Amino acid sequence: MHRQLRDSGVKPSAVRPTLAGLWLAAVLLAVLSLLPLTAAFAQAPTPTGNAFSRLVADTRVSDVKRSPQGQVQVPFITWGGDVATMLANGGLATQPGSMFQSLNLNVNLVNGDDFVGQVRRYLSGESPFLRGELRMLALASEVIGSDPRTKPVVFLQLTWSAGDHMVARPTVKTLNDLKGKRIALQRNGPHVGMLDDVLRTLKLTWSDVTVVWTDKLTGPGGPAEAFRNDPKLDACFVISPDMIGLTGGLEGTGSGAEGTVKDARVVVSTAQMSRAIADVYAVRSDFYAANRDFVERFTAGYLKATERLVALRTDFSKPNATLSPDYRQLLTLAQTILGKDVLPTLEVDAHGLLADAIFVGLPGNRGFFTDKTAPDGFEQKGKSAIDLAVGQGYAAIRAGLMPHDLDYQKIASLGGLTITQAATGAAGRFQAESVETFPTDALDDKTILSFTIGFDVNQSTFSQDVYGPEFLRAVRTASTFGSAVVAVRGHADTTKLITDILKAGMEKKVITRTGTPGNFRYFSSGRPLDLANIGELLKLVEAGGLEGGEVSPRDTYQAALNLSRQRAEAVRDAIVEFAKNNGLRLDRSQIQAVGVGVAEPVVPTPRSADDAKQNRRVEFRIVRVPAESVKPQDFDY
Repeated sequence: MHRQLRDSGVKPSAVRPTLAGLWLAAVLLAVLSLLPLTAAFAQAPTPTGNAFSRLVADTRVSDVKRSPQGQVQVPFITWGGDVATMLANGGLATQPGSMFQSLNLNVNLVNGDDFVGQVRRYLSGESPFLRGELRMLALASEVIGSDPRTKPVVFLQLTWSAGDHMVARPTVKTLNDLKGKRIALQRNGPHVGMLDDVLRTLKLTWSDVTVVWTDKLTGPGGPAEAFRNDPKLDACFVISPDMIGLTGGLEGTGSGAEGTVKDARVVVSTAQMSRAIADVYAVRSDFYAANRDFVERFTAGYLKATERLVALRTDFSKPNATLSPDYRQLLTLAQTILGKDVLPTLEVDAHGLLADAIFVGLPGNRGFFTDKTAPDGFEQKGKSAIDLAVGQGYAAIRAGLMPHDLDYQKIASLGGLTITQAATGAAGRFQAESVETFPTDALDDKTILSFTIGFDVNQSTFSQDVYGPEFLRAVRTASTFGSAVVAVRGHADTTKLITDILKAGMEKKVITRTGTPGNFRYFSSGRPLDLANIGELLKLVEAGGLEGGEVSPRDTYQAALNLSRQRAEAVRDAIVEFAKNNGLRLDRSQIQAVGVGVAEPVVPTPRSADDAKQNRRVEFRIVRVPAESVKPQDFDY
């Protein structure tokens, strides 16, 4: 339930002045410096104002230092994935009998919630390691990649997140409503990448929304506070405790009482975007080259600890389970290190912190780093991370994040681990039996976003040469929203059904009409018949009073339903084939084909061929799946 306190400690910056205005700017800055700094939030800066280099410009690159006791400093952040690091180490300092100690490691864990501070210590050699979300590392990529010694080697994925959320007012019912909206977001934090994923999925750019930057991730000066205080903010990105405070819960809606915001609800969450936030460790190139064995042993110890942690967490998640002594000891360790203000209780807060972390384990790491075809693998996510950093001005040049070349067989041997394939791909996605029958009602309440593609009359086959871009978008969306179902919903046009209903109805005298051509009015049982009300028309079909004549509306309705289902299934199969042909990994069980028939027309009473074409479509909906449909083992390797 808690992705806590990922705080960069960075203040909003002024826009860099033009050369002609330097003198005036200096005078203004001198005057402003005499005023109290009362503004907690700032509008999105220009790309130049984002530059990460300005934050650490006074930090010199130095060789890596070790303490006199030979300790290596390693940062952690306040997140469930880092509790495994604490378990492996036995505490902040490596404890006798701990997993790290058994691997001859000597580690000093330090808090790295201030990411800018982390980068400073990394450059200065205080620590050879960086800990963050992959896009956070990319924001600093130019700075940390400018010296050969500090080029980052990303060597370990800890988790995917299920504890980050976008909360919105009713102005954002689904993500399709996001264009033009105002969004509160922490600067340089983990949600920068999450918003970028959302925008790319919607085919929007950062200029299509207005970002209101905050200094903090949570608490005073954070997005939740900004959202609560400013009714003009449409949405905010928050961690679970703030989400609960704003909405009452993942499936809740704020009532306005007890600190919640009236009508606020979660529009999207990493509970569905389960491949959005990848938590990783990186190490300096010079340390990696000179101490490869240390990195291997650290990786093995961490992965061994995740096995133990997941087993303890799973046991406690069983019905009527109580805290075992070992799990209580682990949660107490996390509470001691992170503080009771962060984790007031063990059973709710400390366990909730771990419940939000999707540990990928050894199989997930192997897939993440070695599967170059995976949209959610290191190569593809790393590229999009650098695209974000350069595109938004955090970096002026492309300085990539380098993958490791560690031997997984050796790591498995060091940690006593078993190398297996993940359930379905890099980190284990849905298994077929874990997805319930797709719901066909109340989809608006479950829909996160949607997009459509249209087809010709009676078309039921689809070429990737024609629809390749749409298929690629579907594959990438399925990857990002790894814990949601991608519903491929086929729709048919209403023209023939309406024509047959009217013809059969007048023949059977169930329907009458008045007026002249082009201005007819229709009646059923003496009441006006609204041809735009498809539900009312379908009730006439279901009643059976239209059958037995020259045409059969029931057969027409069934034929449209069958055609829409064929379209949906054909598109699903074409997407799967497209992914296979292009070397892209896709979990077929996540793609659910549904025939909707004529039940949801865009234009209920088409008046032209263009109107009818709008109804002939296949719609892609990203849909929330009930939490009970997803089993822990589907994700935790």
